[in-house]
Amino acid sequence: MNTKIISGVIMLAAGSAAHVQAADHGLESCIAAAQKQKAGDMLKLEKLKVDGKAMYELEIRDANGFEWEFMCDVESGKITETESEVSSVDSKAFKSKMKVTEEDAAAIALKAHPGVIEEVEYEIESNGDASYEFDIVDDKGVETKVEVDAATGKIIEVSIEEWEIGEEADERR
Repeated sequence: MNTKIISGVIMLAAGSAAHVQAADHGLESCIAAAQKQKAGDMLKLEKLKVDGKAMYELEIRDANGFEWEFMCDVESGKITETESEVSSVDSKAFKSKMKVTEEDAAAIALKAHPGVIEEVEYEIESNGDASYEFDIVDDKGVETKVEVDAATGKIIEVSIEEWEIGEEADERR
């Protein structure tokens, strides 16, 4: 992704969310760090709260068409987690680790965080484990991301979305 596009994303983020301040260099650092790991086109940018800590989630599609998700600390601009995405549970990397069906994982996520599942992603963690990530919207309109381990059915991460720029139609339910 070239500098002009990165600048456009930063300006779009600043204009779209009052939470991003002009002096916030964390977003620039996060984009640069993600691009250093996997250069490509930015698909989506979200600001989340994970255990009370502000994080950016950046989704990038590399030149080979693979999608990558990076969690980045808003304050430090450092990448804290990298995952790859696959298109379905039938992906070899996902299916080889999956013991819990999507339906069962969704029920686990909804029991912990009631609402309507709006998106689902199939992710491969940096250690090779597979997980489902459900975006659940509650009756107050709050979106919570619930990540469920595809082998154990345990919830491994919960975050609250503050804002999102971009959307991937193939992940909508």
